[in-house]
Amino acid sequence: MGFSDIGSYGSEIKTPNIDKLASNGISFSQMYNNARCCPSRASLLTGLSPHQAGIGHMTGGLTVPGYEGYLSNNSVTIAQILKSSGYETIMSGKWHVGDNPQDEGGPDLPPPMKRGFDNLYGFGPGCRSYFYSPTMWENDKEIEQDNSDFYLTNKITDHAIQMIQKATHSDKPFFCYLAYTAPHWPLQAPQKDIEKNLGQYIKGWDYIRTARHEELKKLKILDSKWEITPRDSDVPEWGKSKHQNWEDLRMSVYAAQIKIMDQGIGKILKTLKNLKVDENTLIMFLSDNGGCAEFLMEDPSPINKYKLMDMGAQMTFDGKPVRIGNHPSIEPGPDDTYSSYDVAWANVSNTPFRMYKRWLHEGGISTPFIIHWPSKIKAPKITHEPFHITDIPATCIDLAKAKYPSEFNGNIISPIEGESLLPLINGINQQRDKSICFEHEGNRAIREGEWKLVSEFNQNWELYNIHDDRTELNDLSEKNPAIVKAMNKKFDDWAKRSRVLPWENVISLNSKKGAEMITSDGTFPMHSKNSHSIPIDTLPRSDQKKMD
Repeated sequence: MGFSDIGSYGSEIKTPNIDKLASNGISFSQMYNNARCCPSRASLLTGLSPHQAGIGHMTGGLTVPGYEGYLSNNSVTIAQILKSSGYETIMSGKWHVGDNPQDEGGPDLPPPMKRGFDNLYGFGPGCRSYFYSPTMWENDKEIEQDNSDFYLTNKITDHAIQMIQKATHSDKPFFCYLAYTAPHWPLQAPQKDIEKNLGQYIKGWDYIRTARHEELKKLKILDSKWEITPRDSDVPEWGKSKHQNWEDLRMSVYAAQIKIMDQGIGKILKTLKNLKVDENTLIMFLSDNGGCAEFLMEDPSPINKYKLMDMGAQMTFDGKPVRIGNHPSIEPGPDDTYSSYDVAWANVSNTPFRMYKRWLHEGGISTPFIIHWPSKIKAPKITHEPFHITDIPATCIDLAKAKYPSEFNGNIISPIEGESLLPLINGINQQRDKSICFEHEGNRAIREGEWKLVSEFNQNWELYNIHDDRTELNDLSEKNPAIVKAMNKKFDDWAKRSRVLPWENVISLNSKKGAEMITSDGTFPMHSKNSHSIPIDTLPRSDQKKMD
């Protein structure tokens, strides 16, 4: 989900329940994730860099430290720490930091239960069909879908509510990790929800981007001096686009997915109120990456049959074949389609920034982030200081008055990277002490104060003054070589400490493991629709698709 995809962050998509969190909470204009789902989730759960936590790339797994493909023994999760401090721990939704029970050793349990969760409903891989999920984890068992009345977002909500209700009947406080897949592809939603949005996007992506930018400035999320980035060079102006009704439909489905998620959050808020625990329950909302420009190729395609491990990408619950791809002949929404919303609408999601999920420019790593705690936060506030997803577990541990261990279950634990946000929650102006560093698939970045150093794989560093130029339009690297040199050194020190490997080495290790269809620079040769070819892991996983 992109930076501007909810109402309180400038969107035309109506999200009243999420907006309610912001109306009496703290909204962050410069919160960063790790540009992709599983690296972000690794940091969110552990407070470490993804490499330190074992997810240096994805979940395919390599036999080198930092790239195991599951949470490493040198990490400990929020759930494990809070459970040790007397909390009931709940997870509902997507895990995606290692889904093989055998990976981590020990008892044959779903990985979340090995990692501190008492109560579980969810699944391991990166995405699922919303209408057909043959098996799900329910505590220590795998359960099968037994009827057609299934929509994944609603099931994640319903099970979270049941587990919260159960937890509040004990004398323990509870911690709930609610991990929706929405609005990750495939574009699927009930027809009645799609129809509510049809026609809204016929105005086109240029109009919607501009409207969102203006609303973000009006809401004071963005500084009015920050210009919107140019439309992606691979996207035509709306007036010259073909199949406009189909494009309207694609974005209408995407909007429906977000609205259904918002409705689920509303149900949870109502549950907390009915249980009389709403005032003293802290809620944090964020996304794990920026808007996603991944492109699903049409069938027949060897990439789809090889990569899409989701059974719901092959057939529906009642056995119909699924049509895969981003083509006007495939109208997204129903259970027998499997599509994504592609480059143009991802460009809208990330308004006003450039680039997407997977990249480390602002469009890939900027997320809406809201902290809501009625008993502590009495009025809405916006903070413009930069923070990082690793700060969330540090905050949870601090609030619970728990102790982050140096050793856990006989393993030496890496020192936490995140910094607690408790001073900010308590009304004290707060700045992060540490630099924020990123690496994903050879892309690199470091944020320190007003400066950001960033580069794509095999490209030179770019330097931006984020205070003046949040949308990264004016590269100052040639004018400030001393700043580039100093920040580069800090990045290198972090990379060494975090066990980051050169991307070329990761490509080579993947190839030795038997990966197919990958070139020497890590790009996938079949995907040439747009100008940004992408290094990808070629191990069988559900989320490896062409991205702009």
